[in-house]
Amino acid sequence: MLPPYLSAEIAAVGCAESGSPLDNGCLTGGLGMMVRIPERLAAVLVTPKTNLGILVNMALQLGFAKVFFAIFFLASLATAHNAKTFNVRNYGAVADGRKDNRKAFLKAWRDACNQKGISRVYIPGGVYVLGTVEFLGPCKGPITFLMTGTVRAPAGPLSTDEWITFRYVNKLIVKGGGTLDGQGASAWPYNECDKNSNCRSLPISMRFEFVTNSRIKYIRSINSKNGHLSFFACKNVNVTNIELSAPGDSPNTDGIKIGSSRDIRISSSRISTGDDCIAILSGSTNIDISYVYCGPGHGISVGSLGKFPNEDDVKGLVVRHSTFNGTDNGLRIKTWESPWRSTASNFTFEDIFMEKVRNPIIVDQAYCPHPPCNQQTASHVQIKDVTYRNIWGTSSSQIAVSIDCSKQFPCKNIVMKDINLAHLGREGPLKSHCSYVDGHFYGRQNPPSCF
Repeated sequence: MLPPYLSAEIAAVGCAESGSPLDNGCLTGGLGMMVRIPERLAAVLVTPKTNLGILVNMALQLGFAKVFFAIFFLASLATAHNAKTFNVRNYGAVADGRKDNRKAFLKAWRDACNQKGISRVYIPGGVYVLGTVEFLGPCKGPITFLMTGTVRAPAGPLSTDEWITFRYVNKLIVKGGGTLDGQGASAWPYNECDKNSNCRSLPISMRFEFVTNSRIKYIRSINSKNGHLSFFACKNVNVTNIELSAPGDSPNTDGIKIGSSRDIRISSSRISTGDDCIAILSGSTNIDISYVYCGPGHGISVGSLGKFPNEDDVKGLVVRHSTFNGTDNGLRIKTWESPWRSTASNFTFEDIFMEKVRNPIIVDQAYCPHPPCNQQTASHVQIKDVTYRNIWGTSSSQIAVSIDCSKQFPCKNIVMKDINLAHLGREGPLKSHCSYVDGHFYGRQNPPSCF
């Protein structure tokens, strides 16, 4: 017989429906069953060397409740033995929605980071106000930021462009089913970047800088003041099963920004924002995006590129098995008209569904979001080796495919295969537009190819 504290309530009532292995203290299994786990056990659901979630799901689907509890009990014991938990409440954190818990969070992180072996910082249920924090490494072992509660930013614009930052950390896991609440509505009126090119940037909710071999999963971010997540100088990071949301008219609330990073994988996530769902910036290499739902927002964008000198190339991007619904753009590449040279190459966009998207496929090498722009010369960003394959759905504008390349550096080897888009408007038949592009097309082409 299991100890009394391992008792669980199997019920669909009161548990979140996000599908998270750990969401608000719930485990979701097959057959619509949800298992509520006592809070004291939420901190021991990280099994670094086994996939407990798969075992749990299999057990529930097969109806083996006893198998599930045995697996859970043994995994919990093994994890508790291997990892040490640092509960922010033990450091003075108060979930009252008012007190700034910065000191408590930093103390818990410091002790966890200095722990030899596996450690975790645990944020239990409740609402914790948190001022600007930097969680710095390197740490002495793998570390998990296990967030089951809500972490809320102070109201207003803040005085920095950072809110929560992880820096110089290897083998970091951020998970737990908790929520980041940026309180963006209190800061968006201060965003003047559409009028002032020298505007002060509002804080991104969660930054990852120089983070390697890490995972971010089963978290939710709402109403960011600026972007939700950003990755700079990161390597080998998996982002899965996250939800990012802000109103469609909220300014500059990009879902995920990636720059100067390599081997970043984003999958099985939902992003609804007022700007790019995902932006791939200069220096990004080997980025894989799959099973992402985007909308509202501005689509998935490469760029903007070429605005500054000495930008690194963008190489190796795959976007597949994803949906765009009601977005301004679908798949976009954008570069400034400037003399700064770089290359954007080896991109594949495949198996993409568009629903009422204004610009399903767009390459814009005369990008100018807020005219007038200082258009010094044609764009010097070379775009090449880009494939669009099996793109279908509906366009809300007459021009569904627009490939507008640089006169000085025309696009090279642009391939369109099996494009099947329908027009929802009344302007007439669907069209495509091309300029300064070397391209090839295969299979169905609707709209007709302009190559």
